[in-house]
Amino acid sequence: MQNRNRARLKWIVLVIPTLALTVLLLGACASAPVAPTVSLTEAREAVARAEQAGSRQHAGSELDDAKRKLEQAEHAVDQEDMVEAERLAREAEVAADLASARTEAAKAVEINRQMGRGAEALTEEMRRMGEQQ
Repeated sequence: MQNRNRARLKWIVLVIPTLALTVLLLGACASAPVAPTVSLTEAREAVARAEQAGSRQHAGSELDDAKRKLEQAEHAVDQEDMVEAERLAREAEVAADLASARTEAAKAVEINRQMGRGAEALTEEMRRMGEQQ
């Protein structure tokens, strides 16, 4: 009977601290979410690309939206709201990509206009040359 009690006591002494430690570790992991550094980096890079593409001139509101969402994402990290930070960082990246796309579209429209004017000028010059002959 004493051997049985010793075995139970030994089991209690070994198992209970192990369970308590496991619960503490799981609680620590759950309470400290990781910052969305990859999403934040991608959003910052997208904003930088949009700025370099000239989005301030062609898609200023989209660029402003991207910057605002990026700032909000960084603030959410400071507040340790990592889920919100991740969402805002992704939205910032999408807004910056939209600004870049609108900028490229506006540039393409302008190039088409210039090419059209050039073609018209060539047509006019060819017409004049034909009249002179």
